[in-house]
Amino acid sequence: MVTKRPPIIYIIDDDESVRLSLDSLFRSVGFATQTLVSTEEFLAADRPDTEACLVLDIRLKGTSGLDFQEQLAGSNIRMPVILMTGHGDIPMSVRGMKAGAVDFLTKPFRDQDMLDAVASALKMDGKRRASQVMLADIEERFHTLTSREQQVMLMVTQGLLNKQVAGNLGISEVTVKIHRGSAMKKMGARTLPDLVRMADVLKQRGLPDAANTTV
Repeated sequence: MVTKRPPIIYIIDDDESVRLSLDSLFRSVGFATQTLVSTEEFLAADRPDTEACLVLDIRLKGTSGLDFQEQLAGSNIRMPVILMTGHGDIPMSVRGMKAGAVDFLTKPFRDQDMLDAVASALKMDGKRRASQVMLADIEERFHTLTSREQQVMLMVTQGLLNKQVAGNLGISEVTVKIHRGSAMKKMGARTLPDLVRMADVLKQRGLPDAANTTV
């Protein structure tokens, strides 16, 4: 049995007193933490495969927190960010929120406000990770289908009737029904709407449509 790793909170602030204070706060309620001085240190650190969020100071030496947040958005590091600053202003807040920050807290902030922001961020990351697992599972199942089953599935989920699919592929309706049933079983779809939703997911992930699937 695989043991689930506990969530972790990354704290990036070049002020040691802030790092120690947040580390103590998060650990007091049972969270695992990792304190870091810079964004470069964060990128170089090992990051366990678990739910996580980043508590990030805006004003850092070198790459600023806001610039780093935008860099993360364009990379493969998908982690909710909570921004904090001792010199907050409206433009900073707007820029940070537009880049996807979960919250923007101005120092000194209440401990409960930070804990609430972290709870929201971890919940968000948990949902994102669960969604990734589901999407990967759908894609993996799709690849277990034969090329013909893939074609039939994609055509049926585009709204074509069995008769139309048969005509397009030059096979009988009975054969279409067999492939359709097999595809639904392998995909784990109980109903046609289930199969349609799966096909929509595959389309979003860039998998081939029926016209580009060869036999």
